[in-house]
Amino acid sequence: MKTLVILGTRPEAIKLAPVIKELKRNEIEVIVASSGQHRELLDQVLGLFNIKPDYDLNIMSSNQGLIEVTLKTLEGLSKILEKEKPNLVIVQGDTTTAFTGALAAFYQKIPIAHVEAGLRTNSKYSPFPEEINRVIVDRLADFYFVPTKIAEKNLLDEGIKKDKIFITGNTVVDALYSIIDKDYQFDSQLDHLDFSKTILVTTHRRENFNQAMKEIYAAILMLVSKYSFLEIIFPVHPNPNVNLLAKNILGDHKRIHIIEPLPYKDFINLMSRCYLIMTDSGGIQEEGPVLGKPVLVLRETTERPELIQSGGGKLIGTNGRIIVEETSLLFDNQYEYQKMANVRSIYGDGKASQKIVRILKEHFL
Repeated sequence: MKTLVILGTRPEAIKLAPVIKELKRNEIEVIVASSGQHRELLDQVLGLFNIKPDYDLNIMSSNQGLIEVTLKTLEGLSKILEKEKPNLVIVQGDTTTAFTGALAAFYQKIPIAHVEAGLRTNSKYSPFPEEINRVIVDRLADFYFVPTKIAEKNLLDEGIKKDKIFITGNTVVDALYSIIDKDYQFDSQLDHLDFSKTILVTTHRRENFNQAMKEIYAAILMLVSKYSFLEIIFPVHPNPNVNLLAKNILGDHKRIHIIEPLPYKDFINLMSRCYLIMTDSGGIQEEGPVLGKPVLVLRETTERPELIQSGGGKLIGTNGRIIVEETSLLFDNQYEYQKMANVRSIYGDGKASQKIVRILKEHFL
């Protein structure tokens, strides 16, 4: 059972690290191929989980578009597959790396396992390009490891056979449990803050570029004006469409702390201490409830309806007035806050990786 695990972004590394560890624990041959799609953010996580890729395509360059990323990754991964001839390829989620990895494996008729399969918004351009990436991967895959029953139903509705779908929970829970530390010490840029009075903010989604992000940042200014105790911690994504705009609008306020992206261990332990989270991220919608933090989702759609249905998060969009109203509710009404904070076990028990590897062993060994 020679297994090639493909990754290239920070979320992929986080969610595949427990799978790689479990494969090795079971003495299964594992080859790790990285596209390098997110260079700095990816390397932080690989170091944290002690993963050294056997191959690194290092495709990232300034201001390249999706076509360039796709072509470089598809060509590079195809050569690796031709050389290694694995029995199985594992991809995760909905990135361009996952899409090209699955396509390259399909072209060479290598079985594909999709970790975190079945997520859908059913909106072609939201999120972009992730929605179509994951749909295509699921058309190509042979094993579907889904986090929840909703994801399973999505695949069944699309005609995927039930015996190919396995509900495992989300491997992000496995990763979180391995690095959370209640006594964690932050560096000097954050250690003076009262974290119980902070909002953690992240934005990076392509469909929120320009006007939507201006609305979000204007709402943040209104919130720090409304609440004199409030501190904002904003690790800003390196994409210049986000970075420059955030610094131009928010950079002069003393209670808005615009910082560089944090190493994952710092970020998770910060998340575990803050009061609430405002984000357009996908992964944080999974991590927040595990840590007991209300999540306000700054998007019009989400492929993670479990968060909304459970009450652990709200889909509030990017309208500034609504952002201020929904955030204020969680400061002014402790009942509403606790109702969201008490939602914990949406995405499994932290043993998803064990379940995935057991299923693969039953098939291949």
